[in-house]
Amino acid sequence: VIAHPKYQESKRIAIFLSMPDEVQTEEIIKDIFKQGKECFIPRYKPQSNHMDMLKLSSAADISSLAVTSWNILQPSDDDTAREEALASGGLDLIFMPGLGFDKKGNRLGRGKGYYDTYLERCMKHPRGKPYTIALAFREQICESVPVTENDVPIDEILYEDC
Repeated sequence: VIAHPKYQESKRIAIFLSMPDEVQTEEIIKDIFKQGKECFIPRYKPQSNHMDMLKLSSAADISSLAVTSWNILQPSDDDTAREEALASGGLDLIFMPGLGFDKKGNRLGRGKGYYDTYLERCMKHPRGKPYTIALAFREQICESVPVTENDVPIDEILYEDC
C-alpha cells in the first residue's frame, strides 16, 4: 500500500479504522502522518446512510475516539471541531473496507450504503471523485458480488498476490 503510486501522490487520504476481521490499517495511518499527509476517518450517522470523513490530528488521536454500538471507533457527535473533508479541500484517495469484491470493481459492503452515498457527495465537490482502493484478503475476492444502480464501483482492489 505504502509503495502504491496513488498513495504516494495523494495528500488528503480517507481510511477506515479496521475491525478485527478486516485488513488492519494502523500501520498505514501511522505512515500517512509520517509522510506529512492529511488523514480523514469515517463518522457514521446511525439510522441513516450519512457518513462524513473527519480529520485526525495524529495517529495517537485514535485513542481519544468513542466506541459506537457497532464497536467502531469514531469521533463523537458532539466533536464539532474536526475538519470534514468535503467542507474543505476534498479528498485524493479513499481506502475502502468491504465484505466481498469482484474483479470488475464491485464491492459488497455491510448494507447501509455509507460509502456509496459519500462517493456521490464527492462527485459534487469541485475536486471530484477521489481514487478508491479497497483493502481485501484474497478470500474476499469473488466471481461476482450483487450490485444495485446505487453502488459506486471502486477503482482498484489490493490484496495479497494481486
